[in-house]
Amino acid sequence: MMDGTRSGFVAILGVPNAGKSTLTNALVGAKVAIVTPKVQTTRTRILGIVIEGASQLVFVDTPGIFAPKRRLDRAMVAAAWSGAADADLVAVLIDSKLGIDAPTRAILDGLVKAGRKAVAVLNKIDLVPHARLLGLAAELNAVGIFTDIFMVSALTGDGVDDLRRHFAAALPEGPWLYPEDQLSDINDRLMAAEVTREKLFLQLRQELPYHLTVETERWQELDDGSVRIEQLVYVRRDSQKAIVIGRGGQMLRSIGQAAREDLKKILGREVHLFIFVKVREDWPDDPERYNAMGLEFGD
Repeated sequence: MMDGTRSGFVAILGVPNAGKSTLTNALVGAKVAIVTPKVQTTRTRILGIVIEGASQLVFVDTPGIFAPKRRLDRAMVAAAWSGAADADLVAVLIDSKLGIDAPTRAILDGLVKAGRKAVAVLNKIDLVPHARLLGLAAELNAVGIFTDIFMVSALTGDGVDDLRRHFAAALPEGPWLYPEDQLSDINDRLMAAEVTREKLFLQLRQELPYHLTVETERWQELDDGSVRIEQLVYVRRDSQKAIVIGRGGQMLRSIGQAAREDLKKILGREVHLFIFVKVREDWPDDPERYNAMGLEFGD
């Protein structure tokens, strides 16, 4: 390790679907967080780790902040605010198409109340006229908590390198916190469950993905270097189980194949994936499920 090293945590806050997971993956240069077009995909804090010069940046991809209605919602929002409170630096990611809407304003008010300075990141700039971006930047300046404003497209990578370099220079001096080659703190079992949950989000329609969770039940290293993974998908009703399995098991096979292909790339070896679906009506109120997701059960 070189002299003059820096390290620290950068929390990425924003409303659901602002592009936090896409930005985290772009900043790290590898897939560490699942991404879907649906809101509230991220349920827990996921760390993405990258080296920039002499700095080790630990990006905290937090769940989207929104008005919580259920226990799971409250746990997700609490995880996001906790990630911000514990971080050395805070970035607020704003969808340039939506601007400073009421949910984003609530995040800004929360940071003002906490006395936190932050960096504003306007995302999806490729979809918005330049004049609107300048207007949004002026609005953000007026809030009084932003030290800098960056304009990026997390999807295309435009502006992402400049943002990473800025954070690298702003981190406190200190030794690196993780091994040089580590990309995330997420363990393989949880990562595999997240990959399968991503495929469920992408292939199932409407509200169903919000009523299920995935857990890796068994992880077996095989003699030929491959791995056997057994997972459980928890749903709340028999009708949901039937939809996840599909006619003749077709939906579950399709989800399993997509997850298996992704896991082969991530793990760099052959994967034997077996997915089972189980009805557990009360899973959103089961402390064990929250522990598996890395969330606080709460009140």
